[in-house]
Amino acid sequence: MTLPTAPFDGADYLSDTETIAHYLTAALEDPDPDVFLLAMGDAVRARGVKDLAQDSGLGRENLSKAFAPGAKPRFETVLKVARALGAPLEARPLPPPR
Repeated sequence: MTLPTAPFDGADYLSDTETIAHYLTAALEDPDPDVFLLAMGDAVRARGVKDLAQDSGLGRENLSKAFAPGAKPRFETVLKVARALGAPLEARPLPPPR
């Protein structure tokens, strides 16, 4: 007997900047960079492509394609979108080994 399931869309739960920032931070912890890019795509959809395109200075069509599954956006695009989402990327030191 199989259990019924419902589709999951992370964008449905990204309602504010703080939640988006935590979501992206968690995605960055995965060693697979595609996890972060998919999370960025969720954040783009949650925020709205039209508004985010305007805030980031990118075209709507380019923004939609940049974070589609399998896309490989330029690092410059990732930085612009992260900043427009209110969650700019930042480097922080790792804790010292124990």
